[in-house]
Amino acid sequence: MQKLLIANWKLNPLTLPEAIRLGRAEDKKGVVISPPFPFVGAVGKALRYAALGAQDAFWESPPAGGGPYTGEVSPAMLKKLGVRYVILGHSERRRWLGETDKMINRKVRAAMAAGLKVILCVGEPKEVRRRGIGRAMAYVKNQLRADLKGARGSLVIAYEPIWAIGTGKPDNPKETVEIARFIKRFVRPRPRVLYGGSVTSRNTKNFLQYKDIDGALVGGASLKAVEFKKIITITKKLQ
Repeated sequence: MQKLLIANWKLNPLTLPEAIRLGRAEDKKGVVISPPFPFVGAVGKALRYAALGAQDAFWESPPAGGGPYTGEVSPAMLKKLGVRYVILGHSERRRWLGETDKMINRKVRAAMAAGLKVILCVGEPKEVRRRGIGRAMAYVKNQLRADLKGARGSLVIAYEPIWAIGTGKPDNPKETVEIARFIKRFVRPRPRVLYGGSVTSRNTKNFLQYKDIDGALVGGASLKAVEFKKIITITKKLQ
C-alpha cells in the first residue's frame, strides 16, 4: 500500500498567493494538503495530483449545509469545496479549544456521514509516556474507544505523542511501531496508521521504513517546500 503524507499547514501561510505557491510546490500523488479554511477552495483548484484536506469540521452537517453555528464549517461545505480528508482531534485543538472526546466523536460521525475520510489524531502526554509504553497504549485505547463510538466510515489514525509535536524531539520509531501495531489490532477494520510529531527529512526514513507505519502527518516541515519535497522523495523510495 502506498504511504500517505499529510501536509498540515496549521495557521499558515499568511496570504493566499503564498498558499497557492506552496500548494503547487507540494502537489504530488500520495499527498494530502490541508490549508487553513480561508485558502481551502483556492488551493484545491490549484492542485492536480494531491488530495485536498481540511484541518477541522463541525459536528452538524445539515443537508442544506448550514445552521446557527457561528464560526463553524460543516462537512457538507467542505465536500462542496472538493475536500476529501479532514483532520479531527488534533492535540492542539484538544488543548487550546477544549475539545473533548465526546465533541470529537460527534465530529467524526458527522464527517464520515458526509463521505469525508477522517484523519483522527490520538496521542499521550509526556507524563503518561514516562510511566511506560503500556500506559501510553492504554491512554490511546481510551481515546480511540471514545472518539470512534458508533463511527462508520473511511478512517486513518495519526498517532502523535503530544510531547513530540513541534518540539524537535520525535518518538523512538521502534516504540511508535509497537503502538501502530496495537492500534491496528484494536480498531476494526484495520486503519492506516500514520506517525506525527517533529517529522523532518532527517527522520522520515526512521519511521516509514516499517511496514506498520503507513505514512506521516507533517506539520512545520510541510511549510518549507524544499524540505517537504525531500520527505516525499524519501517516502517514495520506501514504497
